[in-house]
Amino acid sequence: MAKEPAKKTTAVKKAPAKKTSSSVSIEAASETALNKLRDLNIDQQLQSELDWCLASYRNDGNPVGLFEMVERSVNVFKAEQAKKTKGVTAKLISDLEKALAVR
Repeated sequence: MAKEPAKKTTAVKKAPAKKTSSSVSIEAASETALNKLRDLNIDQQLQSELDWCLASYRNDGNPVGLFEMVERSVNVFKAEQAKKTKGVTAKLISDLEKALAVR
């Protein structure tokens, strides 16, 4: 009997595992906070600082400023929610707080 040639086995490369974290990234939370501040037209100083921190983060990858600005945003949104301002929801605040919990 003749030997059959050995079959070559090729390894199948798997796609890199995706992060399945339910938490929101700090960059996305910052953009959400900035957009909501702009929509409600409140705290222009915080808006400009948040905008600056986002640009800085995209440049150097250091999220420290974003965490501080999102924390300040949460405080502003809680105050606005107490005033019954339309557009400030409990979900918005909880999503921002989830992003802060990643710290």
